[in-house]
Amino acid sequence: MNATEIVPDSEHRGLVGRLPARLRNYALLARFDRPIGWWLLFWPGAWAVALAGGAVARWPLILWLLAGAIAMRGAGCVYNDIVDRDLDRQVERTRARPVASGAVSVKAAWGWLLILCLIGLVVWLQLGTLAKIVAIASLAPVAAYPFMKRITWWPQAWLGLVFSWAALVGWTEIAGSMHWPLWLLYAGSICWVIGYDTIYALQDREDDALIGVRSSARRMGAHVRGGVSLFYLGALTCWGGAFWLVRPDPLALVALLPMAVHLAWQVTTLTMDDGGSALDRFRSNRFAGLLMFAACFVVGTTL
Repeated sequence: MNATEIVPDSEHRGLVGRLPARLRNYALLARFDRPIGWWLLFWPGAWAVALAGGAVARWPLILWLLAGAIAMRGAGCVYNDIVDRDLDRQVERTRARPVASGAVSVKAAWGWLLILCLIGLVVWLQLGTLAKIVAIASLAPVAAYPFMKRITWWPQAWLGLVFSWAALVGWTEIAGSMHWPLWLLYAGSICWVIGYDTIYALQDREDDALIGVRSSARRMGAHVRGGVSLFYLGALTCWGGAFWLVRPDPLALVALLPMAVHLAWQVTTLTMDDGGSALDRFRSNRFAGLLMFAACFVVGTTL
């Protein structure tokens, strides 16, 4: 596979596919060909804005959070590929990534990372003081994430902390402080991330075992379906608690039913030995995020 070809799990279509080869490499490096990543980073922030009651009055904030998710997810991917370039060369699914394949130099990758961070800075400037502090605090766990797969069997848990951080930003920007519903929403999002990223990690179990990379999918072994079920159940329990604290009405919990049904579908239809099944179920969390946003919107705007 040459350097300009796509990795197997790419959604390489539209504008990215029509770019000249050199520009395409930078788009691939930031994963612009795979929008699922920025949706997953964005949704917890949108949930928090909606549950805190700001979805209507502060709708531009949701758009800013989306822009920030696109830029900072891209920056995170560039940083991850710089750190993981030697490991990526040893894994079939990732060896064609631009830095690992040599299509983009490490120096150029650092430059691209800086540009993406500057875009993120523009978004950061739109926030209030407390939300700015919360957002900047995310940099340390983001920087540590690529190393987690080397030291723990649960890098997915660390990813949960990082990919759920937008909930802390969105809530504090609307509410001006941190309350128990936020912490339950955040904890539920962490459980959700562990669940879906364990499904994603199923694709790499054989390669990860050969090169010594750890993951929750490897740790769970033959019990992945049961393990993911427990994390999804934990997510729903935490979210139910958050909804109840915002609106102590049984009808508020009904809003979670579509999300619960979707997560149950993911688990019951997941095939352990089928990478395509894992990838499809992982990508379906883009729709799961929308279902959860609708639930937060209903609960947060009907007080």
